[in-house]
Amino acid sequence: MWRYLKSHERFVLDALAGSGEGISMVELRDFHERQLRYMQHERLIHLMVTMFVSTYLLLIIGFIAVHPIWPAFALAALLFALVCAYVVHYFRLENGVQRWYHLANQIDERLGRLSGRYGPR
Repeated sequence: MWRYLKSHERFVLDALAGSGEGISMVELRDFHERQLRYMQHERLIHLMVTMFVSTYLLLIIGFIAVHPIWPAFALAALLFALVCAYVVHYFRLENGVQRWYHLANQIDERLGRLSGRYGPR
């Protein structure tokens, strides 16, 4: 997913720099918005999975407080590792989508549309 995000970002930046021969800004905007919708869906799914696994981690920690048995500790360690991996992945996904919002603003500027520019260029 991360490679896909970076690949699309590179494609849009190249098109904005003028090296995307034959790509109109309207086509680029439509394509980018479609990809952005896909990533927003992906982000929502990963948030739900992260919350689900985190909830089960908290439940198993509560179970360990009542019944401290070694399989529960093993399950807690596994769930903790999964939560850490999901949080890192979600963080990268979220930051990538935020960068894509700025790319959408740059495309809108090229089209002469009203766009908000936030942060450094």
